[in-house]
Amino acid sequence: MKALFIKSGLLILFSLLAFTLHAEQGLTPLPDKKQAPALGLKDMDGVQHAIRDYRGQPVIINFWATWCPPCRRELPSMNRAWKKIKDEGIVMLAVDVGEDEDTIFTFMGDYPIDFTVLLDSSGEVSASWPVVGLPTTFVLDKQGRLVYRAIGGREWDDEALLEKIRALK
Repeated sequence: MKALFIKSGLLILFSLLAFTLHAEQGLTPLPDKKQAPALGLKDMDGVQHAIRDYRGQPVIINFWATWCPPCRRELPSMNRAWKKIKDEGIVMLAVDVGEDEDTIFTFMGDYPIDFTVLLDSSGEVSASWPVVGLPTTFVLDKQGRLVYRAIGGREWDDEALLEKIRALK
């Protein structure tokens, strides 16, 4: 429990740092293309999702929280991006870190999210990923390898950014 509290404190600190820094619009390539860590979480409807279920498709995985100011600014652009790519064979997942379903449900009244939201209430799954702060987003290729990372908010509906992801199909 103490380790989770310390990890949560560090995520808050890094998120505030990301908030104060101007996030670049692009995606940082990850040249070693390691296999993505395991991810098995339930969505808001209680349906279990595993990262291996999405092999054969590029996947965008965003780690976020409702209390995170850059996450709040970024989510509307992610929703607009989802509307552009949802029929293109690209998966978009939002992993809420450390919060319960009621908190997320209330938040979504003000910030609608039309793509899949996964619940990592304990923060254990997120701790196994190379998350630096919130938001941190990873893009996986069709083989499930980490190809890009974005630390801090982005305008995800930017066509130049989406073209990099579409190129992975």
